[in-house]
Amino acid sequence: MTDPFTPAPGRSPEVIERRLAIPDHLSPFQVLGENDQALAALEEQVPDTDVHVRGHQITLRGTEEALRRSEHIVRSLIELAATGQAVTAEAVQRAVSLYGDDRAQGERLEQVLSRTILSSRGRTIRPKTMGQKSYIEAIESSTITFGIGPAGTGKTYLAVAMAVQQLLSKQINRIILTRPAVEAGERLGFLPGSLNEKIDPYLRPLYDALHDMLDPESIPRLMGAGTIEVAPLAYMRGRTLNDAFIILDEAQNPTPEQMKMFLTRLGFNSTMVVTGDVTQVDLPGGTKSGLRVVEQVLSGVEDISFCRLSPRDVVRHRLVSDIVEAYGRWEVGPGGSRDTRGRGSSSGRGTGRGA
Repeated sequence: MTDPFTPAPGRSPEVIERRLAIPDHLSPFQVLGENDQALAALEEQVPDTDVHVRGHQITLRGTEEALRRSEHIVRSLIELAATGQAVTAEAVQRAVSLYGDDRAQGERLEQVLSRTILSSRGRTIRPKTMGQKSYIEAIESSTITFGIGPAGTGKTYLAVAMAVQQLLSKQINRIILTRPAVEAGERLGFLPGSLNEKIDPYLRPLYDALHDMLDPESIPRLMGAGTIEVAPLAYMRGRTLNDAFIILDEAQNPTPEQMKMFLTRLGFNSTMVVTGDVTQVDLPGGTKSGLRVVEQVLSGVEDISFCRLSPRDVVRHRLVSDIVEAYGRWEVGPGGSRDTRGRGSSSGRGTGRGA
């Protein structure tokens, strides 16, 4: 029997062929996706590979490096389909990301995508990247977790999902969502209306996440009862927050003093998640960001985790990841030195307790 992992007869050593079998209990439709969308995504993601499907056999042809990647993706899709999950073009993108992610350390695609946080309103919320999986594991294992990374990595959304999951399972009695009322590079001027109407634009992203996860009709009732509170950071002063899941969003914008104030609100049986992007500080010139300082201060403190997400963890439109990486390159000057225009980098270590 010919070894399918050796070069095909008559071919140059640079081009080899491998054959993978789809298990009998799965149909090619389950592995390749609706309208072969996974197959099309595979050919787009690994353009140096030719893919041919006949029955339950998938034949891959290409260079050694291209075949290593495409074989990894195909095996991941087969394993994912075996769990009963739908195979989509997005699943192919996640498999590609996992293949090149040194944080994965043997993690398989179905292990990442099968971790359900919350099922609500006809949708399932789960991590989609290795970084996101590490992030939610850090939240589960630590009292305070810092989620630091660029836009689109799901820092706030996943934290809100974890909070809702714990509320519904009665692990905590209330959710407190807060963020500083700092304008993002533009002056909004005088805003008419009551105090709540004035601060509402700053808190809108948190409301949006809640509406994705809870029946919109129940949110006013829960807020009226104090079960869910959405408020500016300034409202946290002088409080002790027990039996709560507390999220500080846009944490690059509090000062070090405000960050200390927030962290010391922690009460018994509570979890805190602090999310932010140190490349998007909106504080006035010369004002230090509390998020940049806090890791130096709390490094080594037990039960505190710092989880750094990267452009690999962006789950919005694929261009968002490209934009984040392009700005990262622009902010680093020639020769790898940091340009004075840059305000920090979102890349860094993986999740580590007290790191």
